[in-house]
Amino acid sequence: MKKQLKIIISGGGTGGHIFPAVAIANEIKRQRPDTEILFVGALGKMEMEKVPKAGYEIVGLPIAGFNRSNMLANFSFPVKLIKSLLKAYRVLKNFKPDMAIGVGGFASGPTLRMANLLGIKTLIQEQNSYAGVTNKILSKKAQKVCVAYPEMEKFFPKEKIVFTGNPVRSDLIDLKIDSGEAKKHFGLEPDRKTLLIVGGSLGALSVNKAIAVGLQQLLNLDIQIIWQTGKTFIDQAKEKTANLQTSRVYVSDFIYEMDQAYAAADIVISRAGALSVSELSLVGKPAILVPFPFAAEDHQTQNALSLSSKEAAVLIKDSELNDKLIDSVSELVSNKARLSELCENIKKFAKPLAAKEIVDQIFSITDK
Repeated sequence: MKKQLKIIISGGGTGGHIFPAVAIANEIKRQRPDTEILFVGALGKMEMEKVPKAGYEIVGLPIAGFNRSNMLANFSFPVKLIKSLLKAYRVLKNFKPDMAIGVGGFASGPTLRMANLLGIKTLIQEQNSYAGVTNKILSKKAQKVCVAYPEMEKFFPKEKIVFTGNPVRSDLIDLKIDSGEAKKHFGLEPDRKTLLIVGGSLGALSVNKAIAVGLQQLLNLDIQIIWQTGKTFIDQAKEKTANLQTSRVYVSDFIYEMDQAYAAADIVISRAGALSVSELSLVGKPAILVPFPFAAEDHQTQNALSLSSKEAAVLIKDSELNDKLIDSVSELVSNKARLSELCENIKKFAKPLAAKEIVDQIFSITDK
């Protein structure tokens, strides 16, 4: 009989970090229900709300990010860092985990740094194709580094890298929803080509603005649109579609049924966050990726480049949206061969068993 395990999972800050963390925890529990799991996050960040909703206990550290654009804003950073290191040390000493897992985000650094100091085994899950400074440092003492992209040897020790992919929501792993039915779910025509626009839960302002300006041109392509705007742009989008008096645009600030949205989509416009790219790979949809230019280390551009360089997605810079977006959609809509090529190539990046493969690595370390 295998021993009962205690595991700490640390990180968060965005849904791109939190969802993989919860997916890993769920898979650990699925395989070994008696495992005790504790999350460590950053106070004031979304993990402090999302993780308890997923059924797990979480402890918050007072850590905050380092502001590279406004150095004066970093006045309290050293104090927060020291407090976070001390609190992480106390949490680890009290909980006594068999292992600490870092998924990226502010809290991951102090937690895994203290775990290394205490001789606790660690594993890093790097979601992006461009690794951040913290994970590069932590990888030197980690037992394994689970990555979502090939060619990560430039960031991490080659012998520690395991290509697992990113865990994605379970309803997308075996997507069998009929495309026509999914289109009808959004009040759209079942046989008309459909463009899905997603900018993450908060929306993507520059993408939204470009769509608003070019909406009539898009409709002139004889397509229909599912447009997730985020809360800040929903009023402008509704006003715009009302003025056009068309039923070919479904607008919502947030789409909960993303399985239906992906099933309905023939083409997707999206940011290039790690989770978005992993989901698009899994559902195999032709994608136009518009990286958020202010993401840490510009990692979204690197994510998008890893696909576009293999003809697995179309990349448009945020600064070129107004010039290129409508033309790019137009070219895809009328080019069946290109759509097929993008579909086949993006599927090569899919890793449907990512959570299981990561947990297999965790148990291979803890069971030694």
